[in-house]
Amino acid sequence: MMAGLIFKKEPFFVGRDNYDQLVKIAKVLGTNDLIAYLEKYDLTLDSHFDGLLGRYAKKSWKRFVTEENKHLVSDEAIDLLDRMLQYDHQRRPTAKEAMEHPYFAQIRQEQRNNQEQTSSQSQGTQRLASTTERDNSEIV
Repeated sequence: MMAGLIFKKEPFFVGRDNYDQLVKIAKVLGTNDLIAYLEKYDLTLDSHFDGLLGRYAKKSWKRFVTEENKHLVSDEAIDLLDRMLQYDHQRRPTAKEAMEHPYFAQIRQEQRNNQEQTSSQSQGTQRLASTTERDNSEIV
C-alpha cells in the first residue's frame, strides 16, 4: 500500500493470480531473500512456481522515483518501505515500531503540539470557570 502511495502506482504489485503476484514481488524484492526466507523456515514453494519464478536481483526503490512522484519520496519513506516489505515476517517492524520510524516524526511532533495546545486551552477554560465562580459568589 505504502509503495503504491509514494510511487503513485496503485496497486504497486499487480499479479493475475497468487502465483503471478509472488513473481511480481520477487522481481522487485529479489529472489535471494525469498530463498533465504524459505530455507530459514524450511518452506517449499508450490511446484507451480517451477519455471515460473526466475532469479532476480533486488531493485533499488529509487528506481521507481519519477518526476510525478518525487515530491512524495524521501529517504525516510524509502527506508520505512524497505523495512516493511520483507519476505521474513520476523524482520518487518511491528505497527508500533513503524509508527516510531523517522518518517512519521513530523506527525508525532504535530500531535504533541496539538496536545499541548489543547492542554493550554483546557487550563485557560478551567481558570476562567474558577474566576467566574468566584465572581458569582461575590455577587450573592
